[in-house]
Amino acid sequence: MGTQKPRILPWLVSQLDLGQLEGVAWLDESRKRFRIPWKHGLRQDAQQEDFGIFQAWAEASGAYTPGKDKPDLPTWKRNFRSALNRKEVLRLAEDRSKDPHDPHKIYEFVSTGAGDFSQVDTSPDTSGGGSTSDTQEDILELLNDMILAPVPDTGPPGLGVVPEHCSQLLLSPNLENPMPCPNLAPPENPLKRLLVPEEQWEYEVTAFYRGRQVFQKTIFCPGGLRLVGSEAGDRTLPGQLITLPDPGVSLTDRGVMGYVKRVLSCLGGGLALWRSGQRLWARRLGHCHAYWAVGEELFPDNGHGHDGEVPKDNDGVVFDLGPFVADLISFMEGSRRSPRYTLWFCIGESWPQDKPWVKRLVMVKVVPTCLRALLDMARSGGASSLENTVDLHISNSHPLSLTSDQYKAYLQDLVEDMDF
Repeated sequence: MGTQKPRILPWLVSQLDLGQLEGVAWLDESRKRFRIPWKHGLRQDAQQEDFGIFQAWAEASGAYTPGKDKPDLPTWKRNFRSALNRKEVLRLAEDRSKDPHDPHKIYEFVSTGAGDFSQVDTSPDTSGGGSTSDTQEDILELLNDMILAPVPDTGPPGLGVVPEHCSQLLLSPNLENPMPCPNLAPPENPLKRLLVPEEQWEYEVTAFYRGRQVFQKTIFCPGGLRLVGSEAGDRTLPGQLITLPDPGVSLTDRGVMGYVKRVLSCLGGGLALWRSGQRLWARRLGHCHAYWAVGEELFPDNGHGHDGEVPKDNDGVVFDLGPFVADLISFMEGSRRSPRYTLWFCIGESWPQDKPWVKRLVMVKVVPTCLRALLDMARSGGASSLENTVDLHISNSHPLSLTSDQYKAYLQDLVEDMDF
């Protein structure tokens, strides 16, 4: 007859009383509040003792036998958290896992002290298992890691240059030294393409002539894209050509038609846009001036003016993932304003500040579809709250449908196995 699996609360109380695990300790004499280290396994300052509590519970619960089973820190951590979250008598009092110097969480017994659980754990589990909150916490941890460990930025790499892969480290409590692991997430995880810096993005490009939509196309372009006004655009330059349509096809006003044609003819080598690291860069290769701003997807914010002019023959940053991530975290924590991810370009004229944007001759909207998907996920409150399936359109692959449980599992893999 096998050994009976211990209950999480009496086991945890005993570990707190012993005080042998680094960072695991009571915070008050009444033994109601305690702290648990909560450091991401891929942080450069991660040490073996930071994860001792997760491995100890894995061994005590029979999920891991040293020397027999393969170490699996992400699963240990996830199972430990889920076990605590299911207990009605316990609540997360403070989440300090984002602290760059001492990441930890503070838990609290809500009605009684720890004495009632020192022998037998009779506390009921919550009915929902905390699945939705767990998933939201996973997403927040993922986004926080992206801020804590940004991709090194050495300046503009040049038009169409894709950055090389940055090596990562995986730490296991059973390993004395970190083990290089260049492919931390399973290759079959489709969500990896949403945020991994080394991957190229997919863009939805929409063009408007005097407010009328005349073009829309979703494209995958590893070397970036280039907006041109003629099929005869210079094909020796990097970036996938996107030819803006002939205004004669969609416009009836001959005067407006002539002005739009003149703007397109001045695009020359085009307006180039590409991604490097956590930023989008742009460069103007022709004589036609272009102004840009990050706005809403349905319309540009013409009340505050443009964010800048696209430089000619030089690289300029037009989007930074860092502020987007910060705004997304705030949004998930209750901020009413959702983060913006849509780039608007006004070509050939000044930015329509305090004027209807639909009066401008040529406006182009560029949406990184991965950021739209990430925001939609946040608005849904986590994958576990989705009713049916999630349809993903990533790069040039076929659409992929995932069940809610599959989506949640992929998200958890990203959170626990990857660092940004």
